[in-house]
Amino acid sequence: MKKIIISKLFLYKYRFVIGYILLGLAFVALLFSLPLFAQYGLSEAEINSATSSYYLQADAPLHGDLVDLPYRILQKISILIFGLTPYAIKLPSILVGLLLGFLFILLLNRWFKNNVSLLASCLVILSTPFLFLAGSGTPLIMVVFWPTLLLWLGSKIQGEKRPKPSYCFLFAIALLLAIFTPYMLYFAVFCVLFVFMQPHLRFIVKSLPKLPLAIIGIIILAGVAALLVNIVNHPDTIMELLFAKNFALHDFFNNIFSGLGPVFSWRNTVESVFLSPLMSLPIFALALIGLFSTTKGFFASRNSIASLLIIFTLIITGFNPSMVIFFILPLSILIAHGLKYLLEKWYGLFPENPYARVAAALPLFILFATILMPSLLQYIYGYRYNPSVANEFSYDLNIIRKNLSGETLLAGDHYDFYKILERSTDIKVIDAYRGEKVEKLAIIGGIEKPKNYELSRIITSPMRENSDIIYLYTEKGE
Repeated sequence: MKKIIISKLFLYKYRFVIGYILLGLAFVALLFSLPLFAQYGLSEAEINSATSSYYLQADAPLHGDLVDLPYRILQKISILIFGLTPYAIKLPSILVGLLLGFLFILLLNRWFKNNVSLLASCLVILSTPFLFLAGSGTPLIMVVFWPTLLLWLGSKIQGEKRPKPSYCFLFAIALLLAIFTPYMLYFAVFCVLFVFMQPHLRFIVKSLPKLPLAIIGIIILAGVAALLVNIVNHPDTIMELLFAKNFALHDFFNNIFSGLGPVFSWRNTVESVFLSPLMSLPIFALALIGLFSTTKGFFASRNSIASLLIIFTLIITGFNPSMVIFFILPLSILIAHGLKYLLEKWYGLFPENPYARVAAALPLFILFATILMPSLLQYIYGYRYNPSVANEFSYDLNIIRKNLSGETLLAGDHYDFYKILERSTDIKVIDAYRGEKVEKLAIIGGIEKPKNYELSRIITSPMRENSDIIYLYTEKGE
């Protein structure tokens, strides 16, 4: 009887390729279907983002309107093509989230072995904070996208004896575009200081060809010069890029505690757009294992990056509590370190027996499933049924599009937002009733009813504490 050699089996030989293909397909399918079954309402930040993006003018850069410009252009195009719908508002984040997910996979694959990077990629891109970012129609995702892209490009430069100049150029261009995203100026400074502090990276920079290095320097200096000119002409830009609107220094530590609330609250009682806990307890424990396992080799670049990025996250959270979402980047590195440590200790129990190593995969699969599935289910059901989170999202737009046709909508607040509906629907939107004759008048709950109208219908939503959303009135007959 022919002896079976496990290493020659097709499924074993191509297990990582098959794993990455299955992960990629599941990730793409999940990402594009996200708004259909979870997080379908709109937060206040999403409404403001969609309004700002739609009314973006072609000459915005000349007027100093540069903050989050690439994302806002993408969101405006989406709304122009698909109309004002929750899906159109969220589509730019879904597309960027798709790129970000693959960047996470590439980055972890660059720094860790296939088995570690595959498992860590699953835990990261199917986690609650990542899915929230990809399903939120705000530029918040860019705060994670740019650093991840820069770290991956940096790893392509660092890991080669002779780095390709193309990666150096891409790194410079990405760094240039990133500085127009809030708080990325700090990250740019962090990158420069880290290169000078890390001996290995310092050596790599010195060994780069002089011409590409000079061109990179010119690109970065040109971008900084353009930014400085914009700041001189429009001083408000610096507040948006470095701090936050209405930021006060005495709020710094309060913002940190407020931002960390969803991270360490295991009872889902924190009212925030972030579903608490931001990271499930098993994933957080895995990250802690990764943190402690890197203490011996702290000065290795990838080890120290994770710890320094945690400090960076705390700093920017002090300026804006929502920036706590940046934790997903350093935690992904620590999760990979934690998995690496566990796999080494587990398989170290039977280093020579191939059958035992295959059999040992079953307990690991069970452990992995018990970590991944609760996190995924928490996201899917939490954003629908957790009252502390659900109340942060408005379903008014969904209900208006589903129930109104030909009516005049008295919008009141968010008038500019609902005015966009006139482009793709037959709904007329007004900000105040000025006595004109309207046969059917729809009023968003909370706005006072005009005279000479009688109530004909109330449209409610089961997704809100105050369920009355739209009041439909008809004109009284004379």
